[in-house]
Amino acid sequence: MTKLKEPNYLNLLDMRKVSFLPDHFEQVHLPFRYNVARSIEKWITDNLKGRFYVDHGVHLKDNTIDNGLHIGFEDTKEMSYFMLACPHLKYK
Repeated sequence: MTKLKEPNYLNLLDMRKVSFLPDHFEQVHLPFRYNVARSIEKWITDNLKGRFYVDHGVHLKDNTIDNGLHIGFEDTKEMSYFMLACPHLKYK
């Protein structure tokens, strides 16, 4: 897999990772595993171009509280690519 070769203006302005999850972002909730947030964030910055959100959070699932990782992307194409290509995601 190749890394991005052109500079991204969002990286230069430090506006790529947002501090909150906006409603218009495409989002996914993943189960939390130790230290996976930093590796996923690094993979996103190396392989994708758009704005994103990564943070730990609480999710209600079947009337129980589940601690997990919230990931959101502004572009739905990047969400699809992330779900298919990220090596840090393990499926059962």
